[in-house]
Amino acid sequence: MSNTNDSGRRIEQDTLLKNQKDSLTHTPVHLLELKDVGKHYGNIIALQGVTMAVDTGRVTCVLGDNGAGKSTLIKIIAGLHQHDAGTFEIMGAERKLSSPREALDSGIAAVYQDLAVVSLMPIWRNFFLGSELTTGVGPFKRMDVETMKRITKEELAAMGIDLRDVEQPIGQLSGGERQCVAIARAVHFGAKVLILDEPTAALGVKQSGVVLRYILQARDRGLGVIFITHNPHHAFPVGDRFLLLKRGKSIGYYDKKDITIDELTSQMAGGAELAELAHELEQAGGNSEDIAEVRAEAADVMTAATNPTDASSTGRHTG
Repeated sequence: MSNTNDSGRRIEQDTLLKNQKDSLTHTPVHLLELKDVGKHYGNIIALQGVTMAVDTGRVTCVLGDNGAGKSTLIKIIAGLHQHDAGTFEIMGAERKLSSPREALDSGIAAVYQDLAVVSLMPIWRNFFLGSELTTGVGPFKRMDVETMKRITKEELAAMGIDLRDVEQPIGQLSGGERQCVAIARAVHFGAKVLILDEPTAALGVKQSGVVLRYILQARDRGLGVIFITHNPHHAFPVGDRFLLLKRGKSIGYYDKKDITIDELTSQMAGGAELAELAHELEQAGGNSEDIAEVRAEAADVMTAATNPTDASSTGRHTG
């Protein structure tokens, strides 16, 4: 099966499949696949005609600015909302998830930007929050604290997170470290597909690098990762495929071998918007040099979008 995006490029997805097999036909299937999926809220079209796939050991990056449809896409995959157009398949079986619990039971875990952690609780308590291990029976039943501490430390170490003391409150960790604890937790509890919602949005350069490294760790442990971001410079180093959304629609779906970081940035920037900005600046009596700069930027972006192979030949770089 292949998909054709707006620029005419094709993603030969059969070549990207790993070892997932349909139980009846024994042919390769995706961990998760959306085909022309859409979602309406009354008369408002939040998502339309979106196609993407997630496979074992692959990172699929979903890029777009605010209002592009990223949140709606997450909610459909994570079971918060149901799609009302197209098909959503998990391991080749068509599904409509009715709740986040059903998504979890299907191996889909979401780590949101505003992490659901209790800041004053120790790291190990947050790791097992809602899924605590117990020992003993009846009136002698109690939490198995030592086992939970040991597992937490082992799982974090397996992800490359070296914490000396899992007793420290999770609120003392940096934003990047908290994200990584959430990723390790999802891996431990059996996630096959991991959705990461803007994990680097509120982080500095160093902490963003930490999170990107752990995304690769999750990929290398065999998960299919969906990385939601608005930053192509964070997506490109770790991504295997890239879905670009704008106003609820796909404006491109690329395999990494078919796109460069400059082309990805150009697609994100939007030459038409820059041209409109130049016009508005001119109408407002803006500085002529600034207007000329914006017009040149818009021309470069549109040139790169219509002829990507020549994107690097211009004298300017978007982004």
